[in-house]
Amino acid sequence: MLELTTAGDGVARCWWGAEPEIYRDYHDNEWGRPTADDHRLFEKICLEGFQAGLSWLTILRKRENFRKAFARFDPEKVVQFGKADVHRLLGDAGIVRHEGKIRSTINNAACALELIEEKGSLATHFWSWARPEQDPPSELPATTSASTAMSKDLKKRGWSFVGPTSVYAFMQAMGLVNDHLDGCHVREACAEERRRAMRSAP
Repeated sequence: MLELTTAGDGVARCWWGAEPEIYRDYHDNEWGRPTADDHRLFEKICLEGFQAGLSWLTILRKRENFRKAFARFDPEKVVQFGKADVHRLLGDAGIVRHEGKIRSTINNAACALELIEEKGSLATHFWSWARPEQDPPSELPATTSASTAMSKDLKKRGWSFVGPTSVYAFMQAMGLVNDHLDGCHVREACAEERRRAMRSAP
């Protein structure tokens, strides 16, 4: 059952977003906030791949290390990574040292650049999957028809570690959907930001 919590400072939040403090800050200031910055979109979809089999809290605590290791997730820089970089990353205790996920990020940088060349930006393509604001969720599925369709699209384009569950988590985080609960103190702010984003979307 989805619930609000007022733990800590007494402010109503989605049940997962009150503790620890790093989660509270992420919930209040990032999760569900519409994002059109290509570097942030690329970073998040890659980090969702690293999260597979782990908790988001683990990734969030390592995020700054990931950013340093992967050139701030600039796809034009990541695509140039070679064998020496893979070896370097496998020795970096500050990130998740999974060779498949590391190579996937390099592969996805090339795919991202191809998508930017085709569409003009990652944001243009990703936001084409967004839908108008809906009622607050009464349940949070692991996947949706939209995340399944986006996953299939990305896989056809050569992306990896972009299964429907990872893609849906990406959509939630980047504001393509608004899954803050009814009564959560940031739900309406996210809704208004989404309305502006949808109006300005190409």
